[in-house]
Amino acid sequence: MPRITPERREAKRAEIMAAARRCFSRDGFHQTSMPDIATEAGVSAGAPYRYFASKEEIILAIAGDAFRLIFAPIERLAAGTAAPSVADLVAVSLEALSADTVTDAAGHAVPVEELLRCAVQTWSELLRNDTVRARAAEGVESVRGSIADALRRGRAAGVVPPALEPERGARVVLGLLHGFLLQRVAFDLADPAGFADDVRILLDGVETTPN
Repeated sequence: MPRITPERREAKRAEIMAAARRCFSRDGFHQTSMPDIATEAGVSAGAPYRYFASKEEIILAIAGDAFRLIFAPIERLAAGTAAPSVADLVAVSLEALSADTVTDAAGHAVPVEELLRCAVQTWSELLRNDTVRARAAEGVESVRGSIADALRRGRAAGVVPPALEPERGARVVLGLLHGFLLQRVAFDLADPAGFADDVRILLDGVETTPN
């Protein structure tokens, strides 16, 4: 029997992840079984276990893609902009959420709506799964640190209010993003661009679009 190539293995793994993401988005983590994922992917019941040790491993991989979608743009801005404002940091992440698809860590196009639905479900996993909680806490702390550093630079440059404490300000930025995510998924808020404009008006006092 010929050995599977690394490229073919990665492609099949991506197919199973995509099937799991569709199932999770539609039915939830705990209403989806590994056989459900196999059926969705059109493979044998045991095939997913050749690529993932467990359903939890798939959940962690998809959650990682979801939170990269939300936070990677803000980390890039925080690292690459001399003095971003609070509104700049929020708006750049909202821009990513306005797309129909995003590229995941493996370079595949992924529907944004599916990822966001999985991201919201991941929050409930934090309350019951120590592995998921530890992974999420590590990621959030890294992002929060990047935002706080950017806010310090912004405060020194005069684009962030001097009274804002950067560590707490970083939590405010994260809170705005989490709040938008929940409103979009749970309550069909589908205007990231308008939300970003309103964030700028509220935080910077600058109107970015004509009435």
